Amino acid sequence: MPTTMCVHHEQVDGVASDVEYPKAHTVTVLGLPSGTVTAGSTDRSHKLAPAPEVDLDFPREWVQFVDPENAEHTIKADMTWLLSRWTCVFGTPACQGTVADRPDDGCCSHGAFLCDDEDREKLDNAVRMLTPDDWQFMEKGLGKKGYLEEDDLEDEPALRTRKYKGACIFLNRPGHPGGIGCALHQMALRKGIEPLEVKPEVCWQLPIRRTQEWVDRPDGEQILETTITEYDRRGWGEGGEDLTWYCSGSPDAHVGTRPVWQSYAPELTELLGKAAYDELASLCRRREGLGLIAVHPATTAAQAKAQRD
Repeated sequence: MPTTMCVHHEQVDGVASDVEYPKAHTVTVLGLPSGTVTAGSTDRSHKLAPAPEVDLDFPREWVQFVDPENAEHTIKADMTWLLSRWTCVFGTPACQGTVADRPDDGCCSHGAFLCDDEDREKLDNAVRMLTPDDWQFMEKGLGKKGYLEEDDLEDEPALRTRKYKGACIFLNRPGHPGGIGCALHQMALRKGIEPLEVKPEVCWQLPIRRTQEWVDRPDGEQILETTITEYDRRGWGEGGEDLTWYCSGSPDAHVGTRPVWQSYAPELTELLGKAAYDELASLCRRREGLGLIAVHPATTAAQAKAQRD
């Protein structure tokens, strides 16, 4: 199972012409055990016939650089992913959902594990900012059972957002006057703040995967190495292969007007720090200008389809 994607700042001193909505409504759970996603069927007449997802293994280009503010911190970035045209397509006919009989849930069917006490405090503060217009199930979430439940993550007890009527309790369903999607996300947009300021960390990071490890150099010095790449099906653990559909490898979701390094600038800045993100952005601009060799195959497929259409 994957590790949680908490941010530890102390470590790092074709659906329409544009479906790139203001920030993705993404709530997810890490480490699904095999068999978690059950089969089912429902009326998908309002959904596109999904394009085949690309293989998980394909050539990628990488860049590695030193954090401008920390000589003992290096960053390896997946340029194939960061220069891809992936974008969240939640709420459009392109989004199939990760569970077969719940196509309108997007990736919000399972609830979101919280990383730590800080993540919970952020969520608790965010809940206090919600209104009934923001949150369809506010009465239930603030009731006796609350909006969190106990579960296990990596064989350890953990808290996650409670499932209610088959999905995360913060997911507004079709028919809600305020619209479908994450209540926390909608509240953030209403208040003019970044969704990452109010959503659990696993939610706003997906589908970016950040891993960190201490690396011993040949001279005996130890440095922190941060890797930024795509959070593909494998990132979900053994249950990833059971997902009905997953967006990062789907050409139907590679239709953004901007590459990931731009559309996810706030998230990448939060993960890396401003100076490191600025350096990454400069490298991405240069690579884009020179021409990427290993283009993400889902982006290639989406662009080919757009030309045919």
